[in-house]
Amino acid sequence: MEKKNIVFVGRSLDGYIAGKNGELDWLDSVPDSNQVEMGYTSLMEEIDALVMGRTTFEVVCGFGGEWPYKKHVFVLSNTLREIPENLTGKVSLLKGSPKEVLEQVHAKGYFKLYIDGGRTIQDFLRADLIDELRITTIPILLGGGYPLFGELPAPLRFDHVASSLFLNQIVQDCYRRSRS
Repeated sequence: MEKKNIVFVGRSLDGYIAGKNGELDWLDSVPDSNQVEMGYTSLMEEIDALVMGRTTFEVVCGFGGEWPYKKHVFVLSNTLREIPENLTGKVSLLKGSPKEVLEQVHAKGYFKLYIDGGRTIQDFLRADLIDELRITTIPILLGGGYPLFGELPAPLRFDHVASSLFLNQIVQDCYRRSRS
């Protein structure tokens, strides 16, 4: 069974994935950007499940409306004890190191994973457990906020696979982990 951990994330020109107060409204700062398919649909068809941090989970829950994921979501948290009743069967809580989390998720039969959430992405990168980065850059400078990348114990090399341009402003770059 092929195992793959994919990051699919939007960031500002200056490398932030959320503003200083966690705001995400800037992701829609390019007119009509929410009308253009930028690979999210194909990603959802490709993966088996999502692994996200508690903060990202709480942000998604705060959007209201229907739960946006058709795939199972594993939420990493040391503090949450239960999930909302309406998400029973759709969301599971896990804790542990990234490697331990993957062992638990793989034991449940999920192998192609979308890794989401700033701290979760950084933790998986530090453990060298990310196979692909799909980074969409929005042409805005936030001047601060939550950075996409953090410190690493050693450099990680990625090969550039593709770039796409949307609405003549939004650039999406895809990278695959170089293991050679």
